[in-house]
Amino acid sequence: MSEGIKLALVVSDTDKAQNGAECLRRSQPWVEPAEADVLVVVGGDGFLLYCLHEMLHRGVNKPVYGLHLGTVGFLMNGSDLDAPLEKRVRNAHRVSVRPLEMVATTQGGEQLCYHAINEVSLLRETRQTAKLEVIINGRVRMDELAGDGVLLATPAGSTAYNLSANGPILPLGSGMLALTPISPFRPRRWRGAILPDSAVVEFRVRESLKRPVSAVADQKEVRDVKHVRIRASREKELTLLFDPGASLEERIFSEQFQV
Repeated sequence: MSEGIKLALVVSDTDKAQNGAECLRRSQPWVEPAEADVLVVVGGDGFLLYCLHEMLHRGVNKPVYGLHLGTVGFLMNGSDLDAPLEKRVRNAHRVSVRPLEMVATTQGGEQLCYHAINEVSLLRETRQTAKLEVIINGRVRMDELAGDGVLLATPAGSTAYNLSANGPILPLGSGMLALTPISPFRPRRWRGAILPDSAVVEFRVRESLKRPVSAVADQKEVRDVKHVRIRASREKELTLLFDPGASLEERIFSEQFQV
C-alpha cells in the first residue's frame, strides 16, 4: 500500500473495545469512513460481520483491518496496540471473500434477500423436527432431511457454526461450500456434502405449517419460510486484511491440526 494511507476507525460500543480504542484515537489522524482507504474495525467477529454487511448493503468494498477487542476474534488481527498501526495495515495480506446470497420465500409469499459471509442456516422453530427437501442445481438430491436443520457455509465460515455441527473445514480458495446437517434424525448417518461454489442450493420445507422453519443469513433471520434458494454471489466481494503469518488461510489450516 502507498504512503499516506487514509484510515477510518470504527469501534464496537462494548466497554472493552471503547477503552482499547482510546489510545488508537490519539495515535494518528483519522478520517471519516467515506473518505478512507481502509477501515480499521475494533471489536469482535460479530461486530466485524456487522460492518461487512453494512458495506454489502451500500455496495462498498473497502479493505477492512480488524483488531480483536471482543469475544471471538477468528476474523480479526491481534490487539497489540503498541505496534505502529499504519505499518501493520500497509504490510497486511489481502483476502477476498465472496458472500452467499439467500432468497427466502415465506409461507405468506414474501421474498426476502440477504447475504451471508459465514453461512446460511435453516432451523426448526418449534419442538417439531424440520423436514427439508434438498435440491442442487435444479435436481432433487434428497427427498427428505429430518432434523434440527441444515446449513451451507463458505470457506471463511467453515470454522464457525459449520465446525460446531461437525462439518468440514474448507481452505480459502478451494471454490467449495460445505452443506452440513444439524442434528440429523433421518437419514441418521448422512454427514453432509462438499459442493462447488458454482452450485445453486435450494431447500423446500415439508409440512411448513406444522413444522415451521426459519432461515438465517449470518445475523438476518426470516421466519416461517417455505422455500430458500442460495448461491455464491458473483457480483459482491469483500476484502479482509491480515498480519503476515496470521492470515485467515493460516488460521484455517491451524484449526485442522488442533488436538
